Amino acid sequence: MKTILTSSKSVDQAAADFEEACSRNGFGVLHVYNLKETLENKGFERAEEIRVFEICNPGHATNVLDIDLEINMALPCRVSIYSQAGETKVGMINPSDILKMLSDDKRLGSIADEVEATVNTIMEETV
Repeated sequence: MKTILTSSKSVDQAAADFEEACSRNGFGVLHVYNLKETLENKGFERAEEIRVFEICNPGHATNVLDIDLEINMALPCRVSIYSQAGETKVGMINPSDILKMLSDDKRLGSIADEVEATVNTIMEETV
């Protein structure tokens, strides 16, 4: 259901490497949420760094939307880079599992599997 890798890098370094790996693998970073900063600005202190990246491959997104427009609610892919117990983690909820919950269309499954494989490669290049 989820994939989590551990890195010896800092969250900042892993985040920079993640953005580079996305670019090398045909994905763009649409937005980065700094949850620690957002929560602290609202008065809720966090010890952990938490960055959530929204990433997308436009070709795959277009193919998914052409098959089932309602899948837009599950796009884009999200990958988190965060600190936990002194370690940096890079994780995602697997796209194949998400799309299987939302649709039985086999064409979506094959696209999700391809996206998941590429995002796993990006995550491995990051750590």
